[in-house]
Amino acid sequence: MSKASYVIDECQICGEPALVSAAFLGYLPPVNQMHAIGTRPAEQPAYPAEILLCGKCKLVQLSLVVDPHILFPPEYPYTSGTTRILRENFAELYAEATHRIALDARTLVVDIGSNDGTLLSNFKNGGHPVRGIEPTLMAELANSRGIPTTMAFFDARSAAGVTKECGRARLVTATNVFAHIEHVHEVVDNIVAMLDDQGVFISESHYLHGLLDTLQYDTIYHEHLRHYSVESLQYLLSAHALEIFHVRKIPTHGGSIRVYAAKPGTYPIDPSVAEILHAERAVPLAVRLAEFRSRMTQSKIRLYRLLSEIKAPQTRIVGIGAPSRASTLIHYVGLDEGILDAVLEVPGSYKVGKYMPGTLIPVLDEGYLLEKQPAYAMLLSWHIADELMPKIRAKGYRGKFVVPLPEPRVVAEV
Repeated sequence: MSKASYVIDECQICGEPALVSAAFLGYLPPVNQMHAIGTRPAEQPAYPAEILLCGKCKLVQLSLVVDPHILFPPEYPYTSGTTRILRENFAELYAEATHRIALDARTLVVDIGSNDGTLLSNFKNGGHPVRGIEPTLMAELANSRGIPTTMAFFDARSAAGVTKECGRARLVTATNVFAHIEHVHEVVDNIVAMLDDQGVFISESHYLHGLLDTLQYDTIYHEHLRHYSVESLQYLLSAHALEIFHVRKIPTHGGSIRVYAAKPGTYPIDPSVAEILHAERAVPLAVRLAEFRSRMTQSKIRLYRLLSEIKAPQTRIVGIGAPSRASTLIHYVGLDEGILDAVLEVPGSYKVGKYMPGTLIPVLDEGYLLEKQPAYAMLLSWHIADELMPKIRAKGYRGKFVVPLPEPRVVAEV
């Protein structure tokens, strides 16, 4: 274990020490640590993937924080711009935010964990000054595309540097990153320090209750330190004099939640806040998590049963898509190169030519699908299976599909 990795012995939000184990998925490698095809297997770090429930503030969180320099190295392969649903989501966020918030040609927009600048490009094209903060080499890609980006982890120093150079922000966004950064109270303090008097913080994170509803255990990995509900977010943000005034469920990453917060009284509170809080409290969270853990186990057994029925010596099964979540599914279920012949990715993906983390399953260009026509294609981005299958069929794939979650099934006719 890295010296910068540490066990969680009290709640990351409220400090409660009595945390309850809700699920354990075994030891997982970092989901974006991928080695070139042909590399001989060597020592590979793996860390416990356990989620804990805090009964006080209702936060569900990992039991271990892994050194962020391990999880997010400079060569981190993820690019948000290659994912259509994210591009569309960021365009929609821009339209919604400019409708709800007073933004003009002088009001700064800052994105934390800005990756390749895809989100900020919408605001830049709309005439707003922008600045990204991104710790990986994707910052260089963003800068080359004309999106001013500071290459740094988000902390007091990088936040102060942006404020000194650009002034205070009317809008700070953190999409699919607010649950990733440790020391969350420091994170919120630094965000508040960047905002002007009418400033708004918008976060987008995997939504805990959506995860439970649709059995998305594959979203549990070490980059996701916290799985937020609106209730736990309200507890966190109110501790920093921020008021949630609008909430919206969005489809990204299989089910996320977009939350707007500002100083109390700055904006009218939308009915969506009370509605979602009421729905979350309808069933005790401990009860929901116990049911989730049981469903996880049964799903794993059923997927193995399905694979045992279709996998023969000359039968090829490939995975479609190599999102981070695919690594969790592969390791929790125990898939290897004897079961999955390859995982296929879109041309240009930084993951092509690598092995899936902790395995010898190669990631290949999706052209393999039409050239080799494997008997089965397992949708590792299963949460958008209904969208993917007709498109893959239209390209000329003639085989059958395997949808691994929430109920494993084979689909022949699309």
